[in-house]
Amino acid sequence: MYQFIAGPLVWIAFAVLIVGSMYRIISMLFQAKKDKVVYPYMSLRFSLRSLIHWFVPFAGVNMRRQPEMTVVTFAFHICLICTPIFLLPHNILIYRAWGISWWTLPKGVADVMTLIVVITSLIFLLRRVTSPVVKYVTSPSDYVLLAIAAAPFVTGFLAYHHVLPYKTMSVLHILSGVVMLAAIPFTRLSHMLFFVFTRSYMGSEFGAVRSSKDW
Repeated sequence: MYQFIAGPLVWIAFAVLIVGSMYRIISMLFQAKKDKVVYPYMSLRFSLRSLIHWFVPFAGVNMRRQPEMTVVTFAFHICLICTPIFLLPHNILIYRAWGISWWTLPKGVADVMTLIVVITSLIFLLRRVTSPVVKYVTSPSDYVLLAIAAAPFVTGFLAYHHVLPYKTMSVLHILSGVVMLAAIPFTRLSHMLFFVFTRSYMGSEFGAVRSSKDW
């Protein structure tokens, strides 16, 4: 069972991620083509201006109005993306599979970044429960998606440090990672795929059409 989970099931999850993402992006591009105002409004200049601006912490008005959440949000996304990519055990698996490797995070740094994902996930959860505005727009699926995002980091940390039975936690870590990869194209986690397109369109509309800023 473990061999299947750690082998074919992981490859299936990556296949679902790649094929599903391509399908969603291509579908979006075709739908945008049907709308006569999308492509004509697109401007490389204003698209890049908007993207660069929103990648800079505290550049936007709302970011400055909510500095604590800005720090939490940037920390969460940076650690969520960078930790699994530059984690040494993952790098070893990639090297064994494809014969390629890259720079890896020191053990202590990886632990801190993992804990940042877990802690910021708890902050997001607490905010959804306590903030009336956020709670109003929260659905049960939001809690599920938050759990999906945090689970690989929780189980990976527990497995690496042998807090609970190693093999059990390793299986749960792989399974939670598989679920997260497969869920990306078909849930609200897909915002990581569409962020560039939506931000580019908004930046183009505000900049090229309304002659204003989208922040």
